[in-house]
Amino acid sequence: MGIVLAVLLIAGVAAAVALGRDSRAGGGSGTATKTVRGVIGSEKAEFFADPDTVKALAAKGFTVRTETSGSWAMDRLPLKGYDFAFPGSKAPADELSRSAEARGAPLRPFYSPLVVVAHRNAAEVLAANGLARLRAADGSGGSGGKWATQGTLLMGPYLAAAEDDRTWQQLKGTSGHAELSGTVFITSTDPVTSNSGALYLAAASYVADGGRVATDARAVERTAPLMRKLVQVQGAQQTSSDAPFRDFISGVGNPLVLVYESQVASLLMSSQQQEVGDLVVLYPDTTVSSDHTLVPLTDHGRELGELLSTDPVLRKLAVRHGFRPQGAAAEFTAATAGHTAYIDQRLTGVRQAPVPTAELLRSMARQARG
Repeated sequence: MGIVLAVLLIAGVAAAVALGRDSRAGGGSGTATKTVRGVIGSEKAEFFADPDTVKALAAKGFTVRTETSGSWAMDRLPLKGYDFAFPGSKAPADELSRSAEARGAPLRPFYSPLVVVAHRNAAEVLAANGLARLRAADGSGGSGGKWATQGTLLMGPYLAAAEDDRTWQQLKGTSGHAELSGTVFITSTDPVTSNSGALYLAAASYVADGGRVATDARAVERTAPLMRKLVQVQGAQQTSSDAPFRDFISGVGNPLVLVYESQVASLLMSSQQQEVGDLVVLYPDTTVSSDHTLVPLTDHGRELGELLSTDPVLRKLAVRHGFRPQGAAAEFTAATAGHTAYIDQRLTGVRQAPVPTAELLRSMARQARG
């Protein structure tokens, strides 16, 4: 009897080992078989950390380990051992693709336009002074009154005010609003390292130079004084838009903050239903969308990029985190149907500015920082 039990025990262990090997080879349902490492922009950290995303990736055979970095600082990282880099726009991705021996062309699974979040009092003052147009929650035009939750930032008039060092106190309608004081400016991120900060300069320089994209050093020089004003008035800048956005929602910091639409949409669609207070979302009439672009550094990295672009479950999760999937407007429209008071699903009247080459945008950012 003892010999029989020993034989059965050995057989059971052998079977378990065999099953484990089969599972790791892909035979087990939902068991990840490939661990990939990547460096990502911080705005995508919550998407990759979402337990549902982890589960969906595991079901396709992937465990994804990520580290965050400013999109424009990724090229200075030692990327050996990484499977992919995932900056927030095409320009740094193209640069990485050339320098890091990418496995094929970059992939763009989803994107997000830049927006300015404002507190209601600030938005109404901008509208009263011709720097913005507000839309009331019922969809009507005009100033929007106390119910305004969405509008358009008029980049031309705003940049003219910045050029003149306009203060809040010089604008009509600020009486009684002690929180509106000092120079009128938009809080943005460090353009030398951060994607949103660099794209802000790309859009602003395009408008300031009469609707022309910078194509050489002379074009950069023409708008450099204004770009310096936009950046240096802010003092110290963050390397990620996450912290300024959280400060804004908490009711502290500057009344105007540049963020990604995805951050706003994600907050609105959150199951926790966090209070948004007196939030007003201003879409710049001239902006640059952040095309989140994955650079595959290995074959596994390329597989992941293709999966993020095509898998319906992962696309749905990307939308839940506020991103707009490439070529699938209906998915974003359906998910944000209950939040159109804040989200402009069709980006009405928003013009996309071309982005200078990575080299020129870096030069623009360095000069803006002084």
